Amino acid sequence: MNFPENVMYSSDHEWLRVEGNEAYVGITDFAQEELGEIVYVDVTTVGETLGQGDVFGSIEAVKTVSDLMMPVAGEVLEINPKLDDAPELVNKDPFGEGWIIKIVLQNAEEITGLMSAEAYKGFIGK
Repeated sequence: MNFPENVMYSSDHEWLRVEGNEAYVGITDFAQEELGEIVYVDVTTVGETLGQGDVFGSIEAVKTVSDLMMPVAGEVLEINPKLDDAPELVNKDPFGEGWIIKIVLQNAEEITGLMSAEAYKGFIGK
């Protein structure tokens, strides 16, 4: 299982990679493994500003559908266009090609409430 050090982790199993005042959001390797084969990613919040913990979309696996939660407040700029034709990228490369949304940060201080890779490993018992 992969735990990159260049991202922060939420208790809802999303990750956040900050680049200036923007950030990429996806689900963790642990989350994609728990969900199984991803067949669809549904995000209808592009252009909306959402608070930390708000639902920004859903992710569908063969046997279940799960909400996707904002790790920090932000405006949803875009959804990863590759996921329309290849939702399995979330399984294959959750921290790279499988990112889900790009946001503009609304409150950078919220990042301090997220977990480091080491803290997240402890959170999931790895």
